[in-house]
Amino acid sequence: VDKLPKKDTEAFRLQLKRLFMAVTVEDMRAFKEDLFTTFTDQPKFEKALATLDDGFEDTIQYMNEPVKLHPHIRSTNSLERLNQEVRRRERVIRIFPNTQSAFRLIGAVLMQQEKTQYSQKKGLTK
Repeated sequence: VDKLPKKDTEAFRLQLKRLFMAVTVEDMRAFKEDLFTTFTDQPKFEKALATLDDGFEDTIQYMNEPVKLHPHIRSTNSLERLNQEVRRRERVIRIFPNTQSAFRLIGAVLMQQEKTQYSQKKGLTK
């Protein structure tokens, strides 16, 4: 999306959204081909199409997982949240005496997150 021009991209964005809302990998590939046939002749979309083509197969790898996991692994929001939590804890310590102490901190944060998620799944907490 960053590679798109600022104006007149509504149709491209709509087809791109349709591509990533597809239910099967075959549909995604078909929608990608539709997108390319529609916009290949327009030079202003050249960079966006090249970027899409380069990363397409990597981007759709989440489709190989069970459907109930798609919302969680399609986005990096959960990873970003976890990174924020590690950074928040790391800022308190600021300087680690050695690498192992940093690993222990990260491990503790990961264990706490796992425990919290497990508790939420089992209905033990709000």
